Amino acid sequence: MRIDKFLKISRVIKRRTEAKSACENNCVKINDRIAKAGDTIRIFDTIEIRFRHKILEIEVLKIPEGNVPVSSATQLYRIIKEEKINFD
Repeated sequence: MRIDKFLKISRVIKRRTEAKSACENNCVKINDRIAKAGDTIRIFDTIEIRFRHKILEIEVLKIPEGNVPVSSATQLYRIIKEEKINFD
């Protein structure tokens, strides 16, 4: 599955266009490699996303087949690290 689609379906990022934009701006890494929106993810891949005020690192647990209900979206990944960024 494409990284931009996974981020949207898992609800880590709200919209697929935002996920694609994050990839284009080098804010997403897959296994410590800068990701493009069309890169394929696999189970146990590590994804790091740099948001405006935090860095989120997750591990892929499941690759969904089609749409996923909101209640089970968080079962697709496991949070490894969530770090706030301070601009002092």
